[in-house]
Amino acid sequence: MSTTKWNIDPTHSEVSFKVKHLVISTVTGYFRSFEGSAESSDEKNFDGAKIEFSAEIDSIDTNQKDRDTHLKSADFFDAATNPKLKFANGILVKKGEDYVLKGDLTMRETTLPVEFAVELGGIAGDPYGNTKAGFEITGKVSRKAFGLTWSAVTEAGSVVVGDEVKIIASIQLVKQ
Repeated sequence: MSTTKWNIDPTHSEVSFKVKHLVISTVTGYFRSFEGSAESSDEKNFDGAKIEFSAEIDSIDTNQKDRDTHLKSADFFDAATNPKLKFANGILVKKGEDYVLKGDLTMRETTLPVEFAVELGGIAGDPYGNTKAGFEITGKVSRKAFGLTWSAVTEAGSVVVGDEVKIIASIQLVKQ
């Protein structure tokens, strides 16, 4: 059986996360360095596609250097020991017009099964003869379930960092 191989086009993709701060606002961060691939049954059908992805923890960018340093520290991701966030054994499953992405997410030496909603934006050719496919991926994970348990409480009793982390990725794949 023939398959179609795809790689993430990092110049046309972004991977972000959002987490509550003090329960009153949301902080957004990005992974600036990442890579991933897909293997589909053909170039128009992604049902059953196999997905792999990783992001460099040192590439975290929340637009605030001290916060980024704290996120990379042993209090959170522990980048010195765990340099990558990894998504493995991924499979896209058709659900109506969209997809569900199921697989194993590893952060800080903890691997858990996760599911993300996936919307196929379309498939198109670029001006250079490449075939590209666009996806919007969304989901939520518990940071504490992955061992990112640092927590603090203000004098008024507000939690400094929420547990629920929203993950939003706009991914463009390029056919190999």
